[in-house]
Amino acid sequence: MKLWSKGLPTNQKIDFFTVGNDRVLDLVIAKYDVKATLAHGKMLHKVGLLSDNDIVGIEKGLAELAKEIETGNFVIENEFEDVHSKIEFELTKRIGDAGKRIHTARSRNDQVLTAMHLYLKDELSQIKTSIKELGEVLLTAADKYKEILLPGYTHLQIAMPSSFGLWFSAYAESLVDDIYFINAALKVVDQNPLGSAAGYGSSFPIDREYTTKQLDFETLKYNVVAAQMSRGKAEKSVAFAMSTVAGTLSKLAMDVCVYMSQNFGFMAIPSEFTTGSSIMPHKKNPDVFELIRGKCNRIQALPYELSLLTNNLPSGYHRDLQLLKEGMVPAIQDLKASIELAIYALKNVTVNDGILEDPKYDYLFSVDTLNELVQEGMTFRDAYVKIGLDIENGNYKPKKNTKHTHIGSINNIGLNYIKDKLDKV
Repeated sequence: MKLWSKGLPTNQKIDFFTVGNDRVLDLVIAKYDVKATLAHGKMLHKVGLLSDNDIVGIEKGLAELAKEIETGNFVIENEFEDVHSKIEFELTKRIGDAGKRIHTARSRNDQVLTAMHLYLKDELSQIKTSIKELGEVLLTAADKYKEILLPGYTHLQIAMPSSFGLWFSAYAESLVDDIYFINAALKVVDQNPLGSAAGYGSSFPIDREYTTKQLDFETLKYNVVAAQMSRGKAEKSVAFAMSTVAGTLSKLAMDVCVYMSQNFGFMAIPSEFTTGSSIMPHKKNPDVFELIRGKCNRIQALPYELSLLTNNLPSGYHRDLQLLKEGMVPAIQDLKASIELAIYALKNVTVNDGILEDPKYDYLFSVDTLNELVQEGMTFRDAYVKIGLDIENGNYKPKKNTKHTHIGSINNIGLNYIKDKLDKV
C-alpha cells in the first residue's frame, strides 16, 4: 500500500529502490506518527471535518496501535511503503471509513516532518539528560582525585603540572558547551510543521495552534513553505549539536586509551571493562573507549553528509530528503550508547597517585622555579633565560612540589562553579 497510489502498478525495481530502508528506519518514528495522527484527528473533529463517531473510532484504533508499537508487536510488511501507509491501513481495517478520512488536510510530507520533529525532540532531551549524568560522574571523579597530579602535555611533550581534578572537570565543563548546542537544536525542532501539508498549506479550515498545543510543541512553523524547508535543516541542526558532543567524547576516549597504556600508566579500569587478545594472554584492551572514539568520529562526519544531501536543493519537497534518516537514526543510537558506556566505565576508573615520582617529569616544575625567581625580583625574561640555560647545561635542580601546587590544581570553588553551570544549562 502507498498513500499516493491511484491503482496503477509500479515497476518492482523502482519500488525497491525508492523505498530503500524506510520500513526498518520508520519503526523508530512509528509511535510519533501515531501521536501526530491522533492530534490531527482531534483537530479535524474540532473544526467539524470528522464526526463524533469518527473520532471515537480513531482514538480507539490509534490507542491499540500505540500499544502494539510499545510492546514491539508492530511490523511494517513489504507490501507497505512506509510507516504512514501501514498505520492508515491498520486504522481503516479496524475502524472502517473513519480511517480513510484521517488524511484529510494532511500530506505525507508534513506527516514525516511532524514525526521526525517529535522524534528528534525526544531523543535530544534524552541525550541532554545523559550528558548531564556523564558530567556529574566526571565532577565526582574530579573531586575525589583533585589532589593527585599528573603531567600536562603540549605537542606531546612534557609541559606543566596538571591534576586529575583539572582533567576530569575539564571534560565536565566542555559538556556544558555541548549542551548549549543541544539546546539550540531543541529550539529548532520544537516547532510544529503539521498542517503545512505538501508545503503549501490546506484550503480546509484547520487549526494549527490546536495541534501545536496537543503535540506539546513550543510554537508552530507559521509559514508553510518554511515548514517544508525545515526538512533537512532540523536534521542538520541536530547533527551539528551531536557532533560537538561526539567531539568531546572522542577526545575523552583518546585520553583514556593513552592514559591506560603501559607507557603512561596514569589510570586503569577493572578487567571486566576490557577485552583480550586471541594470542597474547596478557592483553587488557580498552575496546570500549576505542569504539566510543570511532563511533564519535563517524558522528562528527554526519553534518557534512547531511549538508551534501541538501545544500543544492530548491524549496519544496524532494525525494533526496528520505536519505536523511539513514544517517540520522543510527547516529543517534550510537551517541546514546557511547554516553551510556562512558558513564558506566568512568564510574569505575582508578588513578595512579605516584606518576610524578618518575624523574622524566622533573622539568614539569620549571615554571614553578621560574615564578619563584620573578617573585624574588628578577624580570620574567631574565628568569626564563636563566632556567633555560640551567636545564640545557644540566644545572637545573627541580623543586618537586607534588602534593600542593597552584599550577595544575582545581579547588572546591571551581568544581562547584562547573557543577552549577551543568545544573542550570
